[in-house]
Amino acid sequence: MDSVAALLSGSGAVASAIKIAVMIGVVMTAVAYITLAERKIAGFIQERYGPNRVGPWGLLQPLADGLKLMFKEEVIPTLAHRPTFILAPAITFTTALAAWAVLPAGEPFSFFGQTIVPQIADLDVGVLYVMAIASLGVYGIVLAGWSSNNKYSLMGGLRSSAQLISYELSMTLSLIGVLMAAGSLRLGDIVQAQTGSVWYIVAMPLGFFIFIVSAFAETNRAPFDLPEAEAEIVAGYHTEYSSMKFVMFYMSEYVSVTLSSCMMTLLFLGGWHLPFVEEMLRGLADPARFAVHALIFGAKASCLVFLYIWVRWTLPRFRYDQLMHLGWKVLLPMALVNILYVGGAILLGWF
Repeated sequence: MDSVAALLSGSGAVASAIKIAVMIGVVMTAVAYITLAERKIAGFIQERYGPNRVGPWGLLQPLADGLKLMFKEEVIPTLAHRPTFILAPAITFTTALAAWAVLPAGEPFSFFGQTIVPQIADLDVGVLYVMAIASLGVYGIVLAGWSSNNKYSLMGGLRSSAQLISYELSMTLSLIGVLMAAGSLRLGDIVQAQTGSVWYIVAMPLGFFIFIVSAFAETNRAPFDLPEAEAEIVAGYHTEYSSMKFVMFYMSEYVSVTLSSCMMTLLFLGGWHLPFVEEMLRGLADPARFAVHALIFGAKASCLVFLYIWVRWTLPRFRYDQLMHLGWKVLLPMALVNILYVGGAILLGWF
């Protein structure tokens, strides 16, 4: 254990590799069971059973689904642009995972005399990094739509690019208030700015509302799932995909949902802190305190993931003109108003 702690506390390639492996394992396990949770919650909302045959309460269903998709036949259309067709899902999946590199899971803690930083890379521009990397996923979607040589796939790719451009602006502007109040682009600093103070969801609820609506659109989740609307364009950009290539698109959506939930937790919900809990944790050893912080962080993010699922199975899909109207004529002006409000609040000494 001493040698493991020493490796994790370092800043070299081995320490980073271990942290990356742990991050990928945790994220992919969480994503697998979020797909199960979605099917269970959908069954509850629709008054029917969800998966309940594979393992107790269907707990092995994600494993069964993964094995089935691994052994399905890979189909590539004859007229598709083969290199781009193969590369597109990898771009979307890897960019979704790469954005996790700067997310902290808690405060640095001591373990066997070594200081462990539960974060792959603590960048001074962490928020900017996440926004930049997460926005690259749309390139994979557009390339998938174009390379499939299918009119429905192309339409889905074009819809996704227009949707991202429309809502990326509102999402970024909604964060300006948080960055102004915290005075930093580091995610750890933003969490610390909310410690012992009011959470930013309370201080700037308009900014949180704009961010969460934009996050629904950025992840192509209902009611913003126009890029894959089955009633209009079959399955959109991934119509021609099967087997593991389809899995990459499918999993990248849930990775993005989990990422945006964790970002909202860090930016607006105080991260891994809870009021009055810190006093109770002072007597605990560092690893135990980190474990409690990680549980708090996970619980907050899980509530937001549940909100994603709840909204999907409750609200109908927007028309495309409604989607554009909301992005440009409602959310964008609201985001500018939020910036003016936070600026005024800072001048008055409220932050």
